[in-house]
Amino acid sequence: MSEQISEPTSEQSLEERHKLYCELIDKLLRCPNGQEPEVLEAHLELIDAGLIQTMLQVATGFAHQGNQDGAKFLIHVTKELSKQLGFYPEIPNSTEEGKE
Repeated sequence: MSEQISEPTSEQSLEERHKLYCELIDKLLRCPNGQEPEVLEAHLELIDAGLIQTMLQVATGFAHQGNQDGAKFLIHVTKELSKQLGFYPEIPNSTEEGKE
C-alpha cells in the first residue's frame, strides 16, 4: 500500500504540499456537517500519510489551545482516513471471539 503514496521530492514541493494539506483541513473544518466525504473526494490527490500526519499536528495544536471539538473532529477524520488507507487495521473484538 505504501507504494501508492506519492511523496514530494524537493523542499519547495514539501512546503507546497503542506500548504495544500492545511487548506484542505480548513475546508473540512468549515464545510457543513455531513459534507466531509464530498470535500475529501474533491481532493483525492492529497489523501495520503502526509495529510494524516498534518491533521494530527493540527489536532494536537487545537487540543493545546482548548479547541476540544476541533481536535476531536480532526482525530475522527484522521482515524477514518487511516482505516481507508490501511494504516489503521481493524482488530477483531476478542470478547466476541471468546463467546463462540
